[in-house]
Amino acid sequence: MASSPDVPSAGNTPDIPGSDTPGSGTPPEARNAAGPTAGVRRGRVRARRAAVMAVPATLAAAGLAVLTAQGALGVQFAISGMPFTVTATELNGTGFEQFGGLDNMAEGSPNAGDTGGQVLVITSAIKHATLTKLCQSVDLGGTNLLITAGGGSEKVSATDLTTDSTELSGDAAFNNIEIGNDASTLTKAGVKGPIGVFSQQADTVRIAHLRQTNYATTAGVFKLPGLKLRFSDSGC
Repeated sequence: MASSPDVPSAGNTPDIPGSDTPGSGTPPEARNAAGPTAGVRRGRVRARRAAVMAVPATLAAAGLAVLTAQGALGVQFAISGMPFTVTATELNGTGFEQFGGLDNMAEGSPNAGDTGGQVLVITSAIKHATLTKLCQSVDLGGTNLLITAGGGSEKVSATDLTTDSTELSGDAAFNNIEIGNDASTLTKAGVKGPIGVFSQQADTVRIAHLRQTNYATTAGVFKLPGLKLRFSDSGC
């Protein structure tokens, strides 16, 4: 252990020339005007200022720790808050992962309602995916924006596909599935979720009669053969 530096004791403080009190470099009148607690007050003020300056950084670090623990770091863009429906007669994928997350709307979004601008989602990640007869629709209030693709001989394909969903249904089959992983240790799709969050992964996934309610989708490459975009009275 390193030794502490020598500190003069109160009784052994050397006298300073021109002072009437040993160990003091302050003239008597200045000491009398300032009072015995002036140094203590100045120290407290400095300590308080330092504490106030440290608060924002401390809160930010604590907030990130809480968000990470709760799996709150979802997609890296502000969602619109308008859900959209995705269906496919069949989805086939290699490299599958799934974990919980929390998506955030832009500040002041009119779609926030009483949610605080946040949506609890399930993030599904697939390294390589194909979809047959893909349909996507979003309700715009009185009409639907409808997108269809992959209805012919060529299927829709995607790499590094992720979807943030609140509902997912279909007939699913998995190969070599692992359930209960920590999301930060996932390896199948190249995506890692927040530490401490429940997750699952599999080598392959097949879902027939897929239906999802999504808030966000991302992909490295998304190929949509036979793409059609139109307005419709009904959605998918």
